[in-house]
Amino acid sequence: MESKKATTNAGAAADFENLEYVSGFGNHVSSEAIAGALPQGQNSPLICPYGLYAEQISGTSFTAPRKLNLRSWLYRIKPSVTHEPFKPKVPTHGKFVSEFNQSNSSATPTQLRWRPVEIPEAPTDFIDGLFTVCGAGSSYLRHGYAIHMYTANKSMENCAFCSADGDFLIVPQKGKLWITTECGRLQVVPGEIVVIPQGFRFVVDLPDGSARGYVAEIFGTHFQLPDLGPIGANGLAAPRDFLAPVAWFEQSTCPGYTIVQKFGGELFTAKQDFSPFNVVAWHGNYVPYKYDLSKFCPYNTVLIDHSDPSINTVLTAPTDKPGVALLDFVIFPPRWVVAEHTFRPPYYHRNCMSEFMGLIYGGYEAKADGFLPGGASLHSCMTPHGPDTKSYEATIALGSEAGPQKIADTMAFMFESCLIPRVCQWALESPNMDHDYYQCWIGLKSHFTCEAATVENTDLQNGHN
Repeated sequence: MESKKATTNAGAAADFENLEYVSGFGNHVSSEAIAGALPQGQNSPLICPYGLYAEQISGTSFTAPRKLNLRSWLYRIKPSVTHEPFKPKVPTHGKFVSEFNQSNSSATPTQLRWRPVEIPEAPTDFIDGLFTVCGAGSSYLRHGYAIHMYTANKSMENCAFCSADGDFLIVPQKGKLWITTECGRLQVVPGEIVVIPQGFRFVVDLPDGSARGYVAEIFGTHFQLPDLGPIGANGLAAPRDFLAPVAWFEQSTCPGYTIVQKFGGELFTAKQDFSPFNVVAWHGNYVPYKYDLSKFCPYNTVLIDHSDPSINTVLTAPTDKPGVALLDFVIFPPRWVVAEHTFRPPYYHRNCMSEFMGLIYGGYEAKADGFLPGGASLHSCMTPHGPDTKSYEATIALGSEAGPQKIADTMAFMFESCLIPRVCQWALESPNMDHDYYQCWIGLKSHFTCEAATVENTDLQNGHN
């Protein structure tokens, strides 16, 4: 498949609106922007077509099992090694964490909720607008995750970003993103997600002028499609609905171009004199990709009770323990609820996993008030949570004969992990922290009606006095 190189800035908008993609999850893909740019029969010939350099990017160790092995070959005008030494970024960023401990984050079992962060007034690009909210583990030890959020009002200029720490799963909530990567370009709008694998360089442009969203970064593993088990061969996120870019390149001199690399939670910069997006052709299975959440095929109970939220897992980053995820990406999309004689909102819960939730648009069925698009909540390991008072009372008022209902115009999501998160100090001290969050449950009153049991229990207590 071929793509055409853009030659003018005026054509950029039309180009991004009409991009071509390759479909499929985990496929081995070949793409070239110029016919014949891919070497035939081998990966690294003595001289590549058109005088290109061959460069491999590995997402797993060389000897990882073949079914898990991720790597791509990039054929580029100049290799990515052609840059000056990395230096600590000045000024420092200060709000990235990838080594979570008592020196940079706090443990708290309290239910937490944040109102949406406002778009900044000062010029702020995607890099400067990123900040870590919480996480666990260590990028150095290759096990853990970090949850970030971003607000920005400026496109990145003469620089590219990459994370050596882990994969970025980006969830836009406000404003479309035009993302240029070494494998090609993607347009990502609210209601879609994009995964930028560890090590890939990319640029984020903001055609709408501002943007806000969420990022889950995972250390030491990569996202996979969840097993479907008894569901069968179809359902949830279909592999064919995942889209990877096609090859696109720019050949230009860029004096002072800056590579900003996230490494161990710190930012480093290196100068070079050319665009990193000079890959004329590539092949492999290690590649950025996007997914439209509206294409998800949800499953639900059709008679009684409420399904566990894991039934709506889009992507999972597994651990070595079967069925236990380092991080699951779960969504709560539009769907029908039809269970009879059932409390239909999510049940009250204490979970050995920790749950970070965000809201892309609409409302969330378990929170009548306070949980807003662009906001977030965190319910950590074994911290009680569930529907607020208004949601509970409204559900009970409908009675047991409520007919089928469609939950529409909503898209909430959850990052769920087996690791207990520590929360960054700036998140705890944020002016957007909802310090009255706990009040949403205080109004829950006792509906216990069995007087006989009360009398019997009182008699038993008196017998022990």
